Amino acid sequence: MEFSDLLNHLFRWIHFFAGVTWIGLLYYFNFVQTEYFKETDASAKSAAISKLVPRALWWFRYGALFTFLSGVILAAYLGGAINYYIVIGMLLGTLMFLNVWLIIWPNQKIVIASTDQVLSGGEAMPEAAGALAKAGLASRTNTLFSLPMLFFMGASAHLTGIGRIPMSSEGGTSTLAMILTIGIVAALQLNGMKGKTGPMTSVVGVIHCGIGLMVALLLIIELL
Repeated sequence: MEFSDLLNHLFRWIHFFAGVTWIGLLYYFNFVQTEYFKETDASAKSAAISKLVPRALWWFRYGALFTFLSGVILAAYLGGAINYYIVIGMLLGTLMFLNVWLIIWPNQKIVIASTDQVLSGGEAMPEAAGALAKAGLASRTNTLFSLPMLFFMGASAHLTGIGRIPMSSEGGTSTLAMILTIGIVAALQLNGMKGKTGPMTSVVGVIHCGIGLMVALLLIIELL
C-alpha cells in the first residue's frame, strides 16, 4: 500500500462521510421537518426551532464545508483525468455549498433569533418572515440540485458516455452542450436567490424537478 493511495482514499472517505451528513440533513429538512412544521402546533414548532434546528444546522453547514474542501482536494488529485460529468457535479455541489453558507445559514440565524425572542416574551423580529422564505427557497434549490449532483458524481466513474471522456482529451462534450448546461444551472441558481419555489414547493414536486433536471442535463451532454 502506497502512502499516496492511502491519502487519496482518506480524503474520499472524508468526502463520503461529510457528504452523507450534509445531504442527509438536507433531505431531513426538506422531506421531514418542513412537512412536520406544517402540521404541528405553534408551541411545538417554536421549541423545535429553538432547540433542535440549531443543532441540525451545525452538522448541516459543517458537513457542507468539509464536503466542499475534500472535494477540492480530490479534484486537484485527479488533474487531467477530470471529465465533464464530474465538472457538472462539482458545479452543482459548489453552488449548494455557497447557498448553505451565504443564504440558508444567515437567514436561519434570523429565524432562530426571532423565535428565541418570542419564547422569552418579546415580539417576533419583523425580518424573520422574509428570512424564512429566503432560506426555504435556497434549501429547495439545493434539493433540486442534489439529485443531478449525485447522479453526475457517480457517473464520472461508473457511466460510459461522452461526458466520461477526460476534458483534456478530444471528442468530449461539445462547447454548445457546456454553454447550455451551465446556462440552465445559472438560471436556476438565480431563481433560488430571487425567484419562487413554484413546482418545487411540494416534496413530490422538487423530486420530480430534480429528476427532470438530471435527465435534461444528461441528454444535452450526450446528444449535442
